[in-house]
Amino acid sequence: QVQLVDSGGGLVQAGGSLRLSCAASGRTFSSYGMGWFRQAPGKERQFVAGISWGGSSTFYADSVKGRFTISRDNAKNTVYLQMNSLKPEDTGVYYCAARRGTFPSTSSHPDYWGQGTQVTVSS
Repeated sequence: QVQLVDSGGGLVQAGGSLRLSCAASGRTFSSYGMGWFRQAPGKERQFVAGISWGGSSTFYADSVKGRFTISRDNAKNTVYLQMNSLKPEDTGVYYCAARRGTFPSTSSHPDYWGQGTQVTVSS
């Protein structure tokens, strides 16, 4: 069992930055691929970024490439999402996700979800 607690969301102006954190419980965190998803009002939840269990491989949605960076610290059981050059279309609830083995994505459904943290980007 893994529990995920998301934090770091907030209100920021376009062009600004935020850093999201996801703290995981359990001693097997390093066995899980991790990812971030987001859900805008009235839209489906979408994959944003993923990272392999060891942190050597990362993957991004085209809409965030070059602006967002996912990373993890297995010693702290934490995964991060650094978001730069934020745009109003980045607004939504951001969810941390975990999947045993491969990282979670649109085609690899997560095993666990965080509770979500709201990100609002004003124009």
